[in-house]
Amino acid sequence: MDRKGILLLIICCLFPCMTTKQPHILFIVADDLGWNDVGFRNPDMITPNINKLAHEGVIFNSSYVLPVCSPSRSAFMSGLYPFKTGFQHYVVGNSQNTCLPHDLTLLPQQMKKAGYSTHAIGKWHLGYCNWNCTPTYKGFDTFFGYYNGAEDYFQHTMGPFYDLRDNEKIAWDQKGKYSAQFFADRASDIIKQHDTQKPLFMYLPFQNVHAPIQVPPKYSDLYPHVVNYGRKHFSGMVTALDEAIGNITKSLQDRKMLEDTLILFTADNGGELVAYANNWPLRGGKHTLWEGGTRVTAFMRGYGIQNAGTHYNGMIHAVDWMPTLIGIAGGQQVPGIDGINQWDSIRMNQPSKRTEFIYNLDDFFIPSQGHAAIRDGDWKLILGYPGLYDGWYKPMNDTRDTPLYDFIYTPGDKPARLFNIKDDPLERNEISALHPDIVDRLIGKINVYRKSMVPANFPTPDPMAHTVAKRNGGAWSPGWC
Repeated sequence: MDRKGILLLIICCLFPCMTTKQPHILFIVADDLGWNDVGFRNPDMITPNINKLAHEGVIFNSSYVLPVCSPSRSAFMSGLYPFKTGFQHYVVGNSQNTCLPHDLTLLPQQMKKAGYSTHAIGKWHLGYCNWNCTPTYKGFDTFFGYYNGAEDYFQHTMGPFYDLRDNEKIAWDQKGKYSAQFFADRASDIIKQHDTQKPLFMYLPFQNVHAPIQVPPKYSDLYPHVVNYGRKHFSGMVTALDEAIGNITKSLQDRKMLEDTLILFTADNGGELVAYANNWPLRGGKHTLWEGGTRVTAFMRGYGIQNAGTHYNGMIHAVDWMPTLIGIAGGQQVPGIDGINQWDSIRMNQPSKRTEFIYNLDDFFIPSQGHAAIRDGDWKLILGYPGLYDGWYKPMNDTRDTPLYDFIYTPGDKPARLFNIKDDPLERNEISALHPDIVDRLIGKINVYRKSMVPANFPTPDPMAHTVAKRNGGAWSPGWC
């Protein structure tokens, strides 16, 4: 054998999973799922399918997102920090003339270029006032889901109007059906009809477990030991989500596609405490820059993973998922984004390529989320208002009452709060007075990031949204901006 042949043999032995084959990719997003709301962390939760996938893959212990959902979803799709796209402030309202900037290159567009069939099923929440803002105009071959941020799980209404689409058509025929079930059915139908010789990319941002707290009784009945009505039904919603994921993975298995599929599962933000989610033992929850609002349950399972059955402690941020999935697909990376391709680090358990990130920068005050924070190595600095909840909250299983949560608004960048997350992951020991030099250095870094911050695109509601909805039979519809 010549030298070239020997070299190829060595490479094949050292890297047996490296191949030109493009795997199928499922990107699953659970809405408002808390850190402590899965069975592999909390034995009270019935999530056998999620547990199995997580244990067969790599569980991420340091996977970060934004404090609320539209910013996180914008990061997933664009690979950019939301403060650079105008999406840093709260969430897109149902009557706001806003959507992701049209000059961005999004994840599904790059997946299509790489030869993938692209499908989105579930919640969009990145703007819909113009058709060009909607999923099938942003790179997805098909879309089955809703445009807004929350709705009735059975009636599919957000406020006074209906919100469910099958591509561009209003999906009136799903009224009365539970969303997790028919989202899973649609995903299974696509899998059954898919040409397995072509790679499949499916984005599955489920409605579960966002408020309102609604679930068929057969799921909540699985939690007779939970006294609190809201927590009992929330727990049932988690199990309904788990069943939907199990049905989808069974469809993959039936088509002999599962082992050729890479599954990414993540929450979009921390659990919503007043809607019965739980992030114990992390501090805070959704709407906050505390770890409970931004460090979320996430894992990868399947094709190409060489260290299955492990936990990965490396730092990963929401902006990293776009370049990582493009890297897995063998697609062309988008230049100039904030995300980092972490695929080699994840699949071979190497150190993360990320050493810092911005939790968020937002100078537009509303009590629903924090002001500014940065992570640099083990250090975390929060400036000013950290967000709506400030404490550590156990699950509400044993109480009939839903506690109220207080917040204290402090304008601007003061006080500065410093934590060493490696030594103090629960953020119980504020140590800024001990390290004024580190505080000054991190403030300097935040100020550099601020130079690239664009104003939040958060306009006042437009009454034309209601006018157009009425013209479309009472369904929220594009065409008013």
